[in-house]
Amino acid sequence: MQHITDQIIAYPIAFVKNNRTQKTDDHWNQVVSEIKLIDDLPESSFDGIEAFSHLEIIFHFNQAQNTVKGSEHPRGNLNWPKVGIFAQRKKDRPNHLGLTIVQLLKKEGRTLTVSGLDAMDGTPVLDIKPVFKEFLPKEPIEQAEWSKELMKQYW
Repeated sequence: MQHITDQIIAYPIAFVKNNRTQKTDDHWNQVVSEIKLIDDLPESSFDGIEAFSHLEIIFHFNQAQNTVKGSEHPRGNLNWPKVGIFAQRKKDRPNHLGLTIVQLLKKEGRTLTVSGLDAMDGTPVLDIKPVFKEFLPKEPIEQAEWSKELMKQYW
């Protein structure tokens, strides 16, 4: 049997620079971030990226201190149902990985400027992928009612 830590290797390819230094759950719509490529990767890694309006950013919640492996009430709100960690999007995940679709505002050399990235200043970026419309769901999106309430102030 393979252990979950066998052969897993990930390293930052970039870091986030923005003015968000405090851990808070809401009001990310006002944050514009720069994603700065590490020196070990060539600037050409960004060639052609400006042809895309949106990018998927995979990042590490490097400042998360807790890990949830079972279920709990989202944000500790007892009015919302207890759900498993894989039925919510919190930072306290087994691998502390985040994934967000952002809007690409501009590319300048080794730096991408984006909006809609819910990652704090200094966050390690593990991967960047362009959004293809063909990868987005073709069916209507369904989600739990509690999640709609949770997201009211997020953006």
